[in-house]
Amino acid sequence: MLDGLFKEVEKEMELATKAVRKEMDSIRTGRASASLVEDLKVDYYGAPTLLKQLASISVPDATTIVIQPWDKASLKAIEKAILLSPLKLMPMNDGKVLRITLPPLTEERRQELIKLVKKKAEDGRVHVRNIRRDANEKLKEMKENGDISEDDYYKYLKKVQELTDKYVSKVDEILKEKEKEIEEE
Repeated sequence: MLDGLFKEVEKEMELATKAVRKEMDSIRTGRASASLVEDLKVDYYGAPTLLKQLASISVPDATTIVIQPWDKASLKAIEKAILLSPLKLMPMNDGKVLRITLPPLTEERRQELIKLVKKKAEDGRVHVRNIRRDANEKLKEMKENGDISEDDYYKYLKKVQELTDKYVSKVDEILKEKEKEIEEE
């Protein structure tokens, strides 16, 4: 029963960490990445569809993203979705593909991005700590019901804390990588 609890706690913490990584990947730096645009929703014949399902996305160099739709009729809808996105990107449409050239970051924009990534990382740490809190409450309930001894209770609390520390440090590593990426551009 307790093994299941720990597996579930670790799984949830791993998912929280992956969510932080995905959020960080979607934040625009001066470096081109397909992950910036692949999850944009495009109005494709009235249905919101992910861009990655409508086109191939390539990154030929460090500052350019090329989007080639499989259905040429979707080109205008993709362009509109990019223009309306919060990314503030200007695609160039040549009738066959969209080219997006990422401008270099200003110092002011770098500082804004660093604040944003720090907030996203803190949200991730809070999520991991909330998982810890829920696990600790389950352990307390088990102790009060007599399902585990007091010694086991403290042993398992320590185990949950070790998992928490592990995943909080993973979030911190993701933050450091992203900050470095922002400052390097």
